[in-house]
Amino acid sequence: MKKNVAIGFLGINLDNGKGAGRWERWRPTVDLCRQDDFIIHRFELLVDPKHMAIAEQVEADIALVSPNTTVVINEMEVHNPWDLEEVYEALFDFTDLYRFNTQEEDYLLHITTGTHVAQICLFLLNEARYLPGKILQLSPPRKKDKTGPGKVSVIDLDLSKYDRLADRFETERQTDTSFLKSGIPTRNLAFNTMIDEIEQVAIRTTNPVLISGPTGAGKSHLAKRIFELKKRRHQVEGDFISVNCATLRGDTAMSTLFGHKRGAYAGAIKDRAGLLRMAHKGLIFLDEIEALGLDEQAMILSALEDQKFYPVGGDQEVKSEFQLIAGTTTDLVELVAKGEFREDLLARINMWSYTLPGLKDRREDIEPNLNYELTKFSSQNNRKMTLNAEARKAYLNYALSSEARWAANFRDLAASVTRLCTFADGSRIQLESVEREIERLQKGWRLKSGNSTEETLLSVMSQTQLSVIDPFDRPSLANTIIVCRQSDSLSDAGRKLFAISRENRKSKNDADRLKKYLAKYDVSWADI
Repeated sequence: MKKNVAIGFLGINLDNGKGAGRWERWRPTVDLCRQDDFIIHRFELLVDPKHMAIAEQVEADIALVSPNTTVVINEMEVHNPWDLEEVYEALFDFTDLYRFNTQEEDYLLHITTGTHVAQICLFLLNEARYLPGKILQLSPPRKKDKTGPGKVSVIDLDLSKYDRLADRFETERQTDTSFLKSGIPTRNLAFNTMIDEIEQVAIRTTNPVLISGPTGAGKSHLAKRIFELKKRRHQVEGDFISVNCATLRGDTAMSTLFGHKRGAYAGAIKDRAGLLRMAHKGLIFLDEIEALGLDEQAMILSALEDQKFYPVGGDQEVKSEFQLIAGTTTDLVELVAKGEFREDLLARINMWSYTLPGLKDRREDIEPNLNYELTKFSSQNNRKMTLNAEARKAYLNYALSSEARWAANFRDLAASVTRLCTFADGSRIQLESVEREIERLQKGWRLKSGNSTEETLLSVMSQTQLSVIDPFDRPSLANTIIVCRQSDSLSDAGRKLFAISRENRKSKNDADRLKKYLAKYDVSWADI
């Protein structure tokens, strides 16, 4: 059972009392600890140092009426208790340093004492989840019971808005956004706009989130950062569970996700909790969710909607209150059309849907991510690494060019930086190391580019579109797509593809010529 921890200001006038007569007065801080059916295990008392004598008297009186209540006096110097900014700053500093433990303690924000400004600030911090817990107010006893402890009740206020506080919240929001980006000062406008929205969704809702994007774009990393942000805001108590659904096969898929009872099938020698149950009060990331079978998809949908499910071989439902983030590298709408993904599950997880762009589509972010990877390597290896000016220029010139494919996106970049640092003599990476690394990248991407013609075409069109293209035309179209992906623009690709014939043409509008060629197959530059 969780312990009740009250947090509240000392009531300079209400709590003050001297002599035996003090027990005939209503003193809210003391009387909160006199409730018959409401135990306060610890009282975090916020006190201005100049009122310490009253605080010590209150502490002694609480010890008399409730010996099991521990009083912790927290000095909080506030020159003007009616100054909104001063009170808010003092309370914010208190919450920033305080170690909340929401798994073992319930926090009760006592607003009966303190100025109205203090009460408003407590509400603001509670609404923003910096002060997790419930707002409580103690009302005086009725006239016929003058010596009673009063009545505890939950209250709700209509909060006003304050520009200076809004600025403070905006600063905190920007901090949260930076946290989601691992502190990397990204420059891509579309990506930054998307992260701004994800930050709002992360702290304001527990609905499922769908993150799409190519392999290595950072889906699992973003999911983990969302969890850590919610953890910082005391919005989750459980763990972060991550699983790649492509690794789940056959009967073990159900057991891994939903658990099983002993004897459910051959080899089930003991009960298994399952990942969904382990994610209770936390967050689960199902990467490559499209790899799940239709039966598993149906069970996931049911567990999402009911927050309970049956383990394999079990006849009793288990409860799990989890938030889901799903990751995918494919077009789930297309899979629904093929009957390979449940439409109702897609509708459930598609409320908040975001597509992470690959590194080649965020080339302006390559340099800040390069700096991040260098710092990360330095920290992990206790060895500060830098690129000299010539080496940095050469690396970025290649990294930002159309020749750099970044096929595995940020995984390619992280691996590249690791190799540069590992092979460097000393702490500075020289030009020779960069030149060797560029050759290594080029060789690796040439090996990866050995995809079949069909795979290349299916990367920009559906199977239905491909089925009406003659086998004779497919290699030419596939080669065109590859050249386009290695080019900076439609015109650049056209010049490469029509390099010979264009010399004999009066009009050399290569972009228009290429655009018309692609249109024959219902493919556009944007598709590629």
